[in-house]
Parts: sequence; structure tokens; C-alpha cells
Amino acid sequence: MHLIQILLPLYDNGGNPFPQRDYSRVRDELTERFGGITAYLRSPAEGLWRETPSQTIRDEIVIYEIMSDTLEREWWQTYRKELARRFRQEMLIMRALEIQLL
Repeated sequence: MHLIQILLPLYDNGGNPFPQRDYSRVRDELTERFGGITAYLRSPAEGLWRETPSQTIRDEIVIYEIMSDTLEREWWQTYRKELARRFRQEMLIMRALEIQLL
């Protein structure tokens, strides 16, 4: 079993919020394809990273999680690129973890 996590930004690089319909679209697409999704939307997570030694970038994100028996790597790579385009990101983080249900 695989847990796929998608980290989506709340704001573009100019500080403008993305409309709710963008997140609803992702939710609907993934629910249709995988039969369910968990979305962490109410309390945004905070991402920090060093752009340069003297500049730290901060981002507020929401996280979507999908569980799947198989990992369709090629489909996910294509979808990640599509989401990066939609959310105007140079790099959009998507990760997969092998999990065991208890």
C-alpha cells in the first residue's frame, strides 16, 4: 500500500490566494480516480526553506493524501507537472511512502 502526499501552496509568489475552486478541482479529480482522499485544509502547514544563506522563504500549504494499492509512477509524475503549472510553482512537492495498514 502507498500513501501519496501532495503539498499545495495557498498563495502564489505574489502573495495572492488561489481560489477555492482550484483545490476543489484537485479533490474531485483524485476522488474520482482513487475513490477517496484526505485533505488537511483547516490549519495550513508552514513550509520553510533556504533560498540563499541569508534568505528564508515561507509558504503556507495544504496537504492532500491518497492511499493506493499500486503506485502509478508515470501517472503521478505527469499529474505533478500539471499541478505545478496550475499552481504556478517551479517545484511542487509530491511524495509517496510505503505503508502498512494496522
